Amino acid sequence: MIAVLCPGQGAQTPGMLKPWLELPEVAASLTTLSEATDADLLSHGTDSDADTIRDTAIAQPLLVATALATARAALGDATPGLVAGHSVGELGAAALAGVVTDAEAMRLVTVRANAMAQAASDAEPTSMAAVLGGVEDEVLARLDQLGLTPANMNGGGQIVAAGAAAAIEALVADAPARARVIPLQVAGAFHTSYMAPAVAALETAASALTPSDPRVTLLSNADGAPVASGADAITRIVKQVASPVRWDLCQARMLDEGVTAILEVAPGGVLTGLAKRGLKGIPAVALKTPDDLDAAHQLVKEHA
Repeated sequence: MIAVLCPGQGAQTPGMLKPWLELPEVAASLTTLSEATDADLLSHGTDSDADTIRDTAIAQPLLVATALATARAALGDATPGLVAGHSVGELGAAALAGVVTDAEAMRLVTVRANAMAQAASDAEPTSMAAVLGGVEDEVLARLDQLGLTPANMNGGGQIVAAGAAAAIEALVADAPARARVIPLQVAGAFHTSYMAPAVAALETAASALTPSDPRVTLLSNADGAPVASGADAITRIVKQVASPVRWDLCQARMLDEGVTAILEVAPGGVLTGLAKRGLKGIPAVALKTPDDLDAAHQLVKEHA
C-alpha cells in the first residue's frame, strides 16, 4: 500500500515551481488552481523571494496547489491506499481522497491562509520553535512551564513549540536537557488558541461545502485516525487550525494500516525526512523536481 503525503507550511522554497512549469500538464493544472485563489501562485512560485512566500496568505495556497498538481502527475490513473497531509497539507490530502474538489480545496485554503494571517497580526507577538532531541516528558514539562503549546508532535524526537514570542525566546535561551531549539521564521503561533478567530472564519467558508466521503483512507492530524466521512474530515480540518498536529500518531497509524511505500508530493523532503526516523525501512520518494517523477512512477507501479 502506498501512502501519499502532502507537506505543510515551511516546505516552500523560492523558485520551486520553475522546473514543474516545463511540463505542460502540470503547468495547466497549476494555472487552473491559481485561478481559484486571490494570489498569482505561478509568479510567487517562480519569481518571489523567501520573505514573500513566507507570508501565510501566499505560502498556504502555493503549497496546496503544488501538492495537487504534482500528485496528479505522479499518480496518473493509480489510486493510493492512504493519504495524509501535515497541517495545511490536510487540504491537499482531502482533495486527493475525493472529499472536496481541487477547486474547493484551493478556495478553502485561501480563506484559511488569510484568516490565519489576520489572527496572527491581531494577536500579541507570537512565534514557534522546533525542539530537537531531549526526553519528551521533560520537553513537554518545559513548554508547560513557559505557557507554550506543543503545536506539532512530529515524532522522531521533534516537537514544535508555539506561543508568545517572549516565551519562545526564553525556551531558546534555556533549552531542555539534551535538546536543541531552533527558532522558526513564521508569522505566528499556528495550531494554538491564538488561531481561534481563524477557526470561525474557516467554519463559515466550510459550511457552503457538500463534502463526499473519502474514497481512500484519509488520516487526521488530530489523532492519526482514519476519517469516517466527508463531513467529519472538514470538521476536523477546520478545528485543526487551532489544535496541535499529531504527525507522530499519523505515522504510527500508517504502520498499523500496512503502508509499504511513501510518496511525498512537491515540495517534498520534510515528511520523508521524518519518515526515516518514524517509519524506518519503508521506501520513500520525495518529489522535489520533475527529475523525481520516474522514481515516483516506479514506486506507484509497485505499491499502489
